[in-house]
Amino acid sequence: MKRIAGLLLLSILLFAAACTRPNAYQVNEGWIFGTTYRIVYEAEEDQHGEIKALLQLFNASLSTFDSSSVITRFNRSNTGVRADSFFRTVVEEGLRISEQSEGAFDMTVAPLVNAWGFGFEKKEQISPTLIDSLRRYVGMQSLAWQGDSLLKGDPRIMLDASAIAKGYGVDVVASFLAAQGCANYLVEIGGEVVTGGLNPKGLPWRIGVDRPAEQTGRVTGDYQFILGISKRALATSGNYRNYYVEDGKKYAHTIDPRTGYPASHSLLSATVLAPTCMEADAWATAFMVLGVEASKALLAHLPELDVCFIYHEGEGDAVYLTEGFRSLIVE
Repeated sequence: MKRIAGLLLLSILLFAAACTRPNAYQVNEGWIFGTTYRIVYEAEEDQHGEIKALLQLFNASLSTFDSSSVITRFNRSNTGVRADSFFRTVVEEGLRISEQSEGAFDMTVAPLVNAWGFGFEKKEQISPTLIDSLRRYVGMQSLAWQGDSLLKGDPRIMLDASAIAKGYGVDVVASFLAAQGCANYLVEIGGEVVTGGLNPKGLPWRIGVDRPAEQTGRVTGDYQFILGISKRALATSGNYRNYYVEDGKKYAHTIDPRTGYPASHSLLSATVLAPTCMEADAWATAFMVLGVEASKALLAHLPELDVCFIYHEGEGDAVYLTEGFRSLIVE
């Protein structure tokens, strides 16, 4: 009888342990938006099928490389297009950040980005005359909502969502996981990140900030810092990531909508921590347009943001950190 009671007690204890055992961390990887993604989350069941379907819906709204997407139909339209929820959210956030950044962030920069060879259409032969003509169609003040439709003041206006849509895609997946009851997750698409809860070791998620090489501006393969973050979003924009050299001159992919030319200053990279990845993504680009000093001045009015700026100074590189960013450095 004692043996039976002991076995019964053991069974109850094992059952109780099984009921309280934490869920496994699922790892999903793939390719979307022309880049890779990695999603890690604690859940009883794998959600990759649903996540891929969600990403494809998102792509069908905001990819300029999808000939039938909402944004492509807007760009080809003479007047505008009826918006879905993804498209509307990105445009409205883009309008807000464009106003706050005094035009440093502007989704209507697409004609200029294309002309310089960093967009979704063929590169053109650059000349001051061409740049002046294209600048006539740049400015988010030329957009207007009419019910569910986004209208444009000129048929030649086009949108480029590459500096905001990827971050929003990260937010969309993170929101989906949270709605499924996942408390612990990391969503990363092309280096843009949202975290919630803790990693499998029970610690805040570890995220590395790239260290550009001093002279070439390329990634060296190691990190400037390692952050421990939870319930924050992170995005980085850097001119070391996408550029070309023509006739001995370097042309970076960050186009200043206000001048029509690639941004030219000492800032190598801007890493932004924000409440949402959509904000972090857009502001990282805006800061790369503005440069170090103008960005630091603007940050005084943006208390929700924390940043790391890596920039040329003298013979080497220097780093500017906000206190909130500094407090999250673990290595």
